Amino acid sequence: MADFEEIEHTADWAFRARGQDLAQLLENAAQAMSAFGRAKARAEPSVAREVEVRGIDRETLLVNWLNEILYLEQTRDEIYDRFQVSEASDSHLRAKLYGRPSAGTGSHIKAATFHNLQVRQTPEGFEATVVLDV
Repeated sequence: MADFEEIEHTADWAFRARGQDLAQLLENAAQAMSAFGRAKARAEPSVAREVEVRGIDRETLLVNWLNEILYLEQTRDEIYDRFQVSEASDSHLRAKLYGRPSAGTGSHIKAATFHNLQVRQTPEGFEATVVLDV
């Protein structure tokens, strides 16, 4: 089972992420967003940030999580490419983001959206479809 894959979308960018559990799904969704339009980082992370995110359900939690990453990238002028979710429930997560100063290589993603958003449990674990506004 692939961690994530790009899926066709007419105007924006969409992906499908998978995970054996909710924490892994959240990590893989962040990894998919991080990979969009960016070369793989060669340097070791020099920045670590702890975050706590809440949502009223899995879908809202996922969108809030991805948008928190984008917010931190834009306000801290950093890029993150490694994610470690230490705690995850349907409405709350704690995680650590690892990255480095962006050096002008920041994301051109505006936001994670609720458009066509779907988080579902499958026999293999969890799967989410996410559309990013670019």
